[in-house]
Amino acid sequence: MDVQILSGGAAQGVVKALQQAFRDDTGAGIAGTFGAVGAMKEKLLAGAPCDVLILTQALIAELEAAGHVLPGSAAPLGRVKTGVAVKRGQPRPDVSTADGLRAALLAARGIYFPDPQKATAGIHFINVVKQLGILADVEKALRPFPNGATAMAQMAACDEPGLLGCTQVTEILYTEGVQLVAALPPEFELATVYTAAVCSGAAEPELAKRLVAMLGGEGSKEVREKGGFEF
Repeated sequence: MDVQILSGGAAQGVVKALQQAFRDDTGAGIAGTFGAVGAMKEKLLAGAPCDVLILTQALIAELEAAGHVLPGSAAPLGRVKTGVAVKRGQPRPDVSTADGLRAALLAARGIYFPDPQKATAGIHFINVVKQLGILADVEKALRPFPNGATAMAQMAACDEPGLLGCTQVTEILYTEGVQLVAALPPEFELATVYTAAVCSGAAEPELAKRLVAMLGGEGSKEVREKGGFEF
């Protein structure tokens, strides 16, 4: 028996870290689909099986209002910032200021990031590039992927030098072969609260409630913090 999850990529590492504890506690597994939050919302609305949703706080509230989330079942996991990454072992540019970030992006041979239409970090990143006034200059280097985890995995696997990535900190920290440089400069900061909730159409509502309680509970706080969530 598996609990079906539709989740933003930011929570993938935490879910994987808690899988065995959940199985030990309940005897049930977790079948997770992870990706851009917009894509996960679309899957839910298209009828994909779902017991637990892990999306942005705003999307969970929207889906609860529309009757897709069990009222009162939401549990926040914490805030996730958007950060800059390089391949492990590569020089880490100073991106602590707008000028530093602009210079790093202009120098990059490839820029890896999540879907600029459906992913929280991808939408934000493109807006930052526009605010910096360099969209036309970096357009050829842009390499979008369906979600941040895929973007980071692809960057890690690429042999080219001079690569830069931008996605949520959690997706950087949980990807082998890449390292976090820093969060975006303060004026471009994006801290997104992720929330777990029980889907109103859950086939396993009691197991779903137990998983949500585990994900948002005190017992998983250290795992979440290690993975890049802030409280």
